[in-house]
Amino acid sequence: MKSTETLVLAGGCFWCTEAVFVCVKGVQTVESGYANGQVPNPSYEAVCTGRTGYAEAIRVAFDPVVVPLEVLLDIFFATHDPTTLNRQGADVGTQYRSGIYTTTEAQHASVQTYMAQLKADKVFAQPIVTEVEGLHNFYLAEPEHQNFYERHPYHGYCMAVAGPKVDKLKHRFVAWVKDASPS
Repeated sequence: MKSTETLVLAGGCFWCTEAVFVCVKGVQTVESGYANGQVPNPSYEAVCTGRTGYAEAIRVAFDPVVVPLEVLLDIFFATHDPTTLNRQGADVGTQYRSGIYTTTEAQHASVQTYMAQLKADKVFAQPIVTEVEGLHNFYLAEPEHQNFYERHPYHGYCMAVAGPKVDKLKHRFVAWVKDASPS
């Protein structure tokens, strides 16, 4: 019997976060969208104003038998900066915040425990500002934002930001990459 869980991750621009997680073994689908905001059916333009309350995020459906939640969290925390409030690199605004939006109580407890261990181990020099909340709402981003890196690998932003994150995944988490052949 196949099991599937869903987790929503916000690690800055959804193009980058999606580019990383589509490569992970056990991840069944990754969809870019907008999480935990206040207005129904937000558009990219509205979210970019920073006034909707939404984070650019990805919804990840995964098989926890193949890839444990802890591995997804290891990858998430290694491929973005969880210590910068409302910013990832040059992307600034609440829509670029670091967030984990859980879909079950067990998931929420596991994420809290994981983050407490990161703090206890002083993995990061600065305090972690990643918000952890239950998922309240998620809207799919427009079609042009889905699989953006795969469709536009030579786009300047993809080459400068998403590509290095994918490279980090392929080198640091080689055992978890769907296709571990060199690129």
